[in-house]
Amino acid sequence: MPRREFHGRTVVITGGAGSIGGALARSFGRAGAKIAIVDLPTSPLGAAREELESAGIEAVALPCDITDTAQVQASMASIREAFGRIDVIINNAGIVHRSAFADTRPEVFRRVMEVNLFGALHCTQACMADLIANRGLVIAVSSIAGLAPLYGRSGYAASKHAMHGLFESLGAEVAAKGVGVLMVCPSFVESGLEASTLGGDGKRVSRPRSKVGELGSPDDVAAEVLKAAKAGRRRLVLTPVGKTSALLSRLAPGLYERLMIRSLRSELDEP
Repeated sequence: MPRREFHGRTVVITGGAGSIGGALARSFGRAGAKIAIVDLPTSPLGAAREELESAGIEAVALPCDITDTAQVQASMASIREAFGRIDVIINNAGIVHRSAFADTRPEVFRRVMEVNLFGALHCTQACMADLIANRGLVIAVSSIAGLAPLYGRSGYAASKHAMHGLFESLGAEVAAKGVGVLMVCPSFVESGLEASTLGGDGKRVSRPRSKVGELGSPDDVAAEVLKAAKAGRRRLVLTPVGKTSALLSRLAPGLYERLMIRSLRSELDEP
């Protein structure tokens, strides 16, 4: 596959006002892309856009709830109006819960699926015609939880496994049309995601999460994503812990499960 370049291309990033989204915006912006950041109205969209513009990156910021198809369609129309085209969609927005399966309300599972799976689906469908016309690229930010079980996050893992099924199948459909699909699987990364973590009752969880290994840097993640996108890769598993987890869960699932539970069990213990 020819090497992809992003100079003059339009890159849409959901969750673009967050730490990983912002790092992705800076990374692709420095590669010459025009950046459209999409995030909730309550997010620091204005500050995120100003940061990009102060670095000489052409950018627009749009408030949007990606679970609302009408808002998604309106946002994509605004991006086309601003930049004339859409070449890349980075489905980065996400939400996580931390709770035992038996203690998690059905509406929490639904909320996680609505954001992580259906939000990504809505955004990708809304610009699919553009991507086909421009031989563009879909980047889906999954997780190591999309490849392996993760204690206390059954709904989150389900949403990420579903993303793999959705986007890898899409990749098979559109490959002949020149559209690429890249699955990105981070492990534990410094991000604002944990600040909005849901408990089993749907309320915010205040207890700090556990971690395995050193937390990854959003800027390092973004640099690796850009490199993989340029190379036309289909899957990117990040950090040594992530790579080890993906391999171990496939080759020695029992051992992986014991080690993973040992590392994360305390998250669900009573304070």
